[in-house]
Amino acid sequence: MEYNLKVTMNEYLPLRDVVFNTLRQAILKGELAPGERLMEIQLADRLGVSRTPIREAIRKLELEGLVLMIPRKGAEVAKISEKSLRDVLEVRRAMEELAIELACERMSADEIRELSDANTQFGRAVEGGEPMEIAEADEHYHDIIYQGTGNVRLIQLLNNLREQMYRYRLEYVKDADKRQILLSEHERILKAVRDRKVAEAKELMREHIDNQEITVSRNIKGKEA
Repeated sequence: MEYNLKVTMNEYLPLRDVVFNTLRQAILKGELAPGERLMEIQLADRLGVSRTPIREAIRKLELEGLVLMIPRKGAEVAKISEKSLRDVLEVRRAMEELAIELACERMSADEIRELSDANTQFGRAVEGGEPMEIAEADEHYHDIIYQGTGNVRLIQLLNNLREQMYRYRLEYVKDADKRQILLSEHERILKAVRDRKVAEAKELMREHIDNQEITVSRNIKGKEA
């Protein structure tokens, strides 16, 4: 099996983190396809490293839901399924609603300006049209909301779910028709936070997550058809 991968060394990161980031990006970009076997020896040869950082990276990717360990078969890239999508978004929906409620009540004027700036950056990313940049800008927008809650435990829980959410976030923004809708949703959430309208902000956030689930679920069914 030949892997079309290239590792980019970073003097500030341990080798295991460099390998992890390389494999993670390859999965998210589709260079390593859902269902593809991850062979430690071949990956180690291709990336020019020992099997130890490969094994550590695979274990971490499994924790993030990007890799599945199959008994007597080994590791493979996890497929995007409706069940895994629903599981992740059920948790995300509940936590995002709590986050936007607390942020609406607690964000300072400076934090709201920061959220507005993040939305402007998101708009620029949408104009650029690069899915991973759009997904990262979307993630940054939500991160500011999380920080605005002032609740350390909630922020930790959301950060623990971050990588699993990212895969579905990326899958969502690949649909170019949805990007302007996503931008409009961000703007409406921002306005509700600025006006301190808690109930409206929670409803908008719930709709925001629901739309992601509907679109990605449809995409999954289309791939399975």
